[in-house]
Amino acid sequence: MMRILPVAALMALAGAAPLAFADAVGDVAALRAELQNLKNDYAMRVGALEARIDQLESAPAPIATQAVQQQPAAAGSRSSASAFNPAISLILGGSYTDASQDPGTWRIAGFMPSGGEVGPGERSFNLGESELTLAASVDPYFSATMTAAIAGENEIEVEEAFFRSTALPSGFTAKGGRFFSGFGYLNEVHSHAWDFADQPLVYQAFFGNQQKQDGLQLKWIAPTDLFVELGAETGNGQVFPGTRLGRNGLNGETFFAHVGGDLADTASWRAGAFWLEQQAEDRSYEDVNEIDQPVANAFTGKSRTWGVDAVLKWTPQGSVGRRQLKLQGEYMQRKEDGDLTFDTAGLGLRNTYRSEQSGWYLQSVFQFRPRWRVGLRYDSLDSGSPHIALVDDGSLPPGAFPLLLATDPDRVSVMFDWSPSEFSRLRAQYAWDKARADGERDRQFRLQYLYGIGAHGAHKY
Repeated sequence: MMRILPVAALMALAGAAPLAFADAVGDVAALRAELQNLKNDYAMRVGALEARIDQLESAPAPIATQAVQQQPAAAGSRSSASAFNPAISLILGGSYTDASQDPGTWRIAGFMPSGGEVGPGERSFNLGESELTLAASVDPYFSATMTAAIAGENEIEVEEAFFRSTALPSGFTAKGGRFFSGFGYLNEVHSHAWDFADQPLVYQAFFGNQQKQDGLQLKWIAPTDLFVELGAETGNGQVFPGTRLGRNGLNGETFFAHVGGDLADTASWRAGAFWLEQQAEDRSYEDVNEIDQPVANAFTGKSRTWGVDAVLKWTPQGSVGRRQLKLQGEYMQRKEDGDLTFDTAGLGLRNTYRSEQSGWYLQSVFQFRPRWRVGLRYDSLDSGSPHIALVDDGSLPPGAFPLLLATDPDRVSVMFDWSPSEFSRLRAQYAWDKARADGERDRQFRLQYLYGIGAHGAHKY
């Protein structure tokens, strides 16, 4: 009995084997059919994609693509369509002026005119200065910037046009061309970024509004936590208080230093000092003599100016962008030593001249709500008592130089402005101006608008 059971099991297994083999053959056939279907579907998709590519390649190229293809290839050029386009910005400015005295007779008493003083401007509506700026990276080593000032009187002036190094080691930066000198706090700031509609009196009297330099500048920033910046400049010295000399070489040296840092988490500061020396040859200016006849006088000699500046910015804790306070001020002193010629086109009397003059301003601007600010500024000048040899020796009376008579002009200005966005600003300003020789207060009211178009870099600290 025990032998019959294994034999029966073997017979049953032998009978089932053909059936299992038949099922396996059917599964393989099904898999082969499914694989073939996938291949057919894949071939159809590839064919459709190839047809689409052929269609796109045969279609006309878009205009932007054609423009890029028509650009000539340049070694090291980027593939971007804007690779050759500089950043362009335009500042539009204008104002309305109401003055109690004739703006055409405005002068800063006690100081030789520089020719760049602007005063309150003409009455009624005026198209102010517009600034057109182009800037771009030239290559991995230099960037370049040009700013053209377009005056409302249809005059165009190259305000700045300079190159700047971008790859010097150890914190050094070189600049060359025409640029605003780096001394002080306000001198490098363009007019549309001023907190008031005009420059302080000391800038107008000492530098004719702003000091430009046609030459070279070298700056160094120390690798320290405390901000330390040292700078030096030299050039042709052709702008007031210097003149272009009638010889080869350079005229004028400027040295400046700035330091700054943070005070806790709510305040920051910066302070600086500078020294400027220039030569003047026949630096002429118009005046009247003691009988009120127009004359032209001229100064030849050295002009040395030194100054200090400081700014403090404070924002309450947790109020970033809402409330801010800025307090800034500058003090300058100028000494001139040389010869003064009286009536260059007539008598031509000439003798020594020496003067020591100073000026300063202090201003505060408070942003009390987002986009709303109010400001107060006081500026003052001291013309000193110049030593004019032509007067001291009795050759001429003091009245022969009315613009150089000792005086102390000053001015108080208040402003209120609203900036709907970072590209626009509307301002109202009122000033009590005592810059004239008669000492009478000139009440000046201005409305100003500023609008920026295009890419514009961040303003300086």
